[in-house]
Amino acid sequence: MTVLTIENLAETLDGHAVIAGLDLGTKTIGLAVSDMSRRFSSPRPVLKRTKFTKDAEILLSFAQKERIAAFVIGLPMNMDGSAGPRVQATRAFVRNMEPKTDIPFTFWDERLSTVAAERALLEMDVSRQKRAERIDSAAAAFILQGALDRLKAL
Repeated sequence: MTVLTIENLAETLDGHAVIAGLDLGTKTIGLAVSDMSRRFSSPRPVLKRTKFTKDAEILLSFAQKERIAAFVIGLPMNMDGSAGPRVQATRAFVRNMEPKTDIPFTFWDERLSTVAAERALLEMDVSRQKRAERIDSAAAAFILQGALDRLKAL
């Protein structure tokens, strides 16, 4: 597995490769998947986190099923651009995935992704309970869509 910049990812992907977006939380992992043309991101069911080994196994099974060519993982930077404990945990997660897969990871600044996802769910008039269930996958879709838009611009 390799960590690539978004520019390097653009150079390595084939024309119809599917990309997954990840919103890594302490209790869940939000998931989203691109279409084959990499224009749209769609949320998938949230993974409940348990132990890293089990989380990795489930994530890689999902990747195999969906034929994922790369992961875009949200990097939760502080609003001032500094890296806090969640950034360290995200980087550690990717480091721990390294021996388990050849699928590359790309970090994507996720500042305000959860806020944007919450607003989108509110605009769709989703109930509070369903918002809580879907927020992480909606955030993953928002993260992935930002990366897809950047890939298209490259």
